[in-house]
Amino acid sequence: MYLSVIVPVYNEEGAAAKLHAEILAACKKLNQPFEIIFVNDGSSDQTMDTLKALSPIKIIDLRRNFGQTAAMDAGIKIATGKYIATLDGDGQNDPADIMSLIKVLEENNFDVVSGWRKNRQDKTGKRWASRLAALVRRYLINDGIHDSGCSLKVYKRECFKKITLYGEMHRFIPAILKIKGYSVGEAVVNHRPRTTGKTKYNWKRGVKGILDMFSVWFWQKYAARPLHLFGGAGVLFLAVSFISAAWAVYGKIFQGNDLSNSSFTFLAMFAFFTGITFFAFGLISDMLCKLYFGTTSDDHYDIKETIEK
Repeated sequence: MYLSVIVPVYNEEGAAAKLHAEILAACKKLNQPFEIIFVNDGSSDQTMDTLKALSPIKIIDLRRNFGQTAAMDAGIKIATGKYIATLDGDGQNDPADIMSLIKVLEENNFDVVSGWRKNRQDKTGKRWASRLAALVRRYLINDGIHDSGCSLKVYKRECFKKITLYGEMHRFIPAILKIKGYSVGEAVVNHRPRTTGKTKYNWKRGVKGILDMFSVWFWQKYAARPLHLFGGAGVLFLAVSFISAAWAVYGKIFQGNDLSNSSFTFLAMFAFFTGITFFAFGLISDMLCKLYFGTTSDDHYDIKETIEK
């Protein structure tokens, strides 16, 4: 299989059929074997019935709405293509751009090429929220991508050998891959206005995305050495504790201060126990990370059925 195209959909009955037709037309131009995988993420409308009427198609039907990242992960895990392309199910990504992304990937020997919606067709509020998230992302993880929120991306299949996606992590796949040493590229893609359905983006997803961004930052900096972060904080608090204790003792000896009524005494005790706590937490985190790297976890979603036509 040359190409697997993965499309998570949630309540997109109005867009699914047209999008499938566009993907099919684009893939046929490759003159290579391909598969189209739609993941129904617990839709409550007629999306599943619409998908069952399409061909050729692989359908993964999740038992409930687990979120776009989980749906994307489910599709990636059954994909068999040499290359894996992902895109949104609302029709705003243009399937014709998949071919240009593959070309950029092959010509530059990238492992992943991410789409850049340079001229976005979203509402003003959504664009500003994305710009704010981009500023935070650049400061924390600096993955070199202008538009990590663009779902239109092409990957080499080996990128996902040891990656399981959680939360809203699909936005940060290039950053995660870059941490692991994969090469990441970018190309400008077409972005179209939504013509059916309604956006699934809201402030809750934005908050989750920011929190996941911190998770990626931690993973990038300290995943293999959490003791350096928490132990370092512990050492800093212990240093504050000893300095405060020394100052309190100095006040007792040379100024006759009452140690039981000195703010430096309370600061020394607080900083000491906080430092010990951070240091112990660092050791525990270090052991947990070693356990994580040595084991695998269950999937965080459940597939109801898989249909291939």
